[in-house]
Amino acid sequence: MARDVENVILLSGDGDFEVLVDRIQKRFGSRVTVVGVASLTANHLIEAANEFVAIEEPFLIGAR
Repeated sequence: MARDVENVILLSGDGDFEVLVDRIQKRFGSRVTVVGVASLTANHLIEAANEFVAIEEPFLIGAR
């Protein structure tokens, strides 16, 4: 089943997920998109992802 996934979307900024991103890309050949708050997302996670989508302020809880 995992081999059939073309793109994995990770909603996190935790740099510990960099290892997971790397494994998914290498083992399954899947693209990984990371979605997170730019200022709170680890740079090495952003760099490891095939694509990074920043969550903008209007979508944050408590944003004015």
